[in-house]
Amino acid sequence: METKNNITWRIEEKVLPLKYSWKISRNSSESKTNLFIYVGDEKCFGIGEAAPNIRYREIPAELVSLFHSIEDLLPKNSETPVTELANWLENNKIPNALRFAIESAYVHFICTKRNISVQDFFGLPTSDRVATSFSLPIMPVEKLGNFITENNLQRFPYIKVKINKEEGFEILSEVAKYISKPLIIDPNESFTDVEELLKFSQKINDFNILMLEQPMPAHLTEEYKYLKSKSLFPVFADESMTDMADISALKEQFHGVNMKLMKAGGYIRGITQLKMAQQMGLKTMVGCMVETSLGIGSAMNLGALAQFADLDGFLILQHDPFDLLAEKQGFLQKV
Repeated sequence: METKNNITWRIEEKVLPLKYSWKISRNSSESKTNLFIYVGDEKCFGIGEAAPNIRYREIPAELVSLFHSIEDLLPKNSETPVTELANWLENNKIPNALRFAIESAYVHFICTKRNISVQDFFGLPTSDRVATSFSLPIMPVEKLGNFITENNLQRFPYIKVKINKEEGFEILSEVAKYISKPLIIDPNESFTDVEELLKFSQKINDFNILMLEQPMPAHLTEEYKYLKSKSLFPVFADESMTDMADISALKEQFHGVNMKLMKAGGYIRGITQLKMAQQMGLKTMVGCMVETSLGIGSAMNLGALAQFADLDGFLILQHDPFDLLAEKQGFLQKV
């Protein structure tokens, strides 16, 4: 992009062991491998996080190789506009998680140089204290009560419950014995029959349900339109909400959207998506993958644009390498 050389880029891979098995309807893991992009000069630097998602065929080793292949094409000084970098990454079809890591590292570097916050850089309202949900992974039903009690999950304002269609009712019945807070039901696309899903919704109607998140595969657009017209609960898009999501089309299928920066591919795209969703009357949520407090803190910067936050990804790590956030009584705060 430029010829003058005074900033350097590098990538680092970290294996992040989890406190417990993270199981959702389509896979299970004991650790996550995330990537960290560093960019800086002799005075300061910025870091951006990539949390590769197998659902979108993002493989850590492949992203590392890709980064090395484009490293010499990235900005060589801090005069390059962020929008120019973002457009270049998009035009070259860089996978979303890596694209976000590169763009956010550069934004964080620029903000550090200018001694301003990311929110000031983008003209966003301050959101330094954000209420978050906590996600319950799928586990044997008989273990749920102890897990909820031992982790004091009642302190969170709402709880996301990961389910599959086979055990969904049993899981929710057990959770409801220990949690009085509103529940976000997240089947992670495990339902394929909309009528079966509507029957399931009737069955769980007595529970304190806040919303139903992406219950069916993203390609079932007609089924989602039908579901929206019949659903007992607000239906939110997650897997349908990608970098190229057509917000106007999603409005026909969903009541709200869960924007994740790792899928949006950058601050700029994420902010645009949230604002467009709001303008179209959709409810908004800021979500996350399993990430360190670096990635979660990045998402927190957009908290003022969302009615809900699902930003617990760093809380399930055995060790957070950055320790940029603290959680108290279900609220996140930068430290």
